[in-house]
Amino acid sequence: MTLKDDLSSDVRAIFRSAWDERDGDKVPEPEDLGLGNDAVKLQATVLYADLADSTLLVDNYTRKFAAEIYKTFLLCAARIIRGEGGVITAYDGDRIMAVYLGDWKNTNAARTALKINWAVGNIINPAERAQYPNYPYDVKHVVGIDTSDVYVARTGIRRNNDLVWVGRAPNYAAKLATLPENYATYITQAVYDIMKDGSKFAGDGTNMWTPLVWTEFDRSRIYGSTFWWEVT
Repeated sequence: MTLKDDLSSDVRAIFRSAWDERDGDKVPEPEDLGLGNDAVKLQATVLYADLADSTLLVDNYTRKFAAEIYKTFLLCAARIIRGEGGVITAYDGDRIMAVYLGDWKNTNAARTALKINWAVGNIINPAERAQYPNYPYDVKHVVGIDTSDVYVARTGIRRNNDLVWVGRAPNYAAKLATLPENYATYITQAVYDIMKDGSKFAGDGTNMWTPLVWTEFDRSRIYGSTFWWEVT
């Protein structure tokens, strides 16, 4: 058989086969799912943390400097995500994806974003300026968060595959992370409505989230924040 024959056969099998789906309560490993139409359903909150203006970074600075910015940003984001109970599901160049489950998933994800904002302003940028005083560069980033039911399936080919996350939350979170860095964090209305007050209001009672209109998506309500949460 030719490659064309194999591809045609496999594609038809995917479209024709029934799905074996089940509810889950933890982020699955790839080996927990088959390569056929096998899926786990989760109620999940998804976070994307994205380094802003990375094209300008790689176009205007050395590869070593750009790599150090990537590494420091992703290191801080990953450590904070794990500290807040998130599960890292993917690294994609200059961004990281994480999933949160459980009753506090929205609150924990929002607090993660606020802590990443603090780390960028109080750890990464001061260290970068101290090491490279002649470089006019500041790390900027955007975090996007949404929550929804998601479908987790295994995709790819034998010995070269990974999990794919299908649903509104991974899609919206990724798109929110590409919005302008006027706000360091963007969340959907669904996230905001279920967050605990500890991640909504500052110590003086100020609401840390500004209501915005997401014009690209039916003018839906989202919230942006420039606030931070100190990492201790």
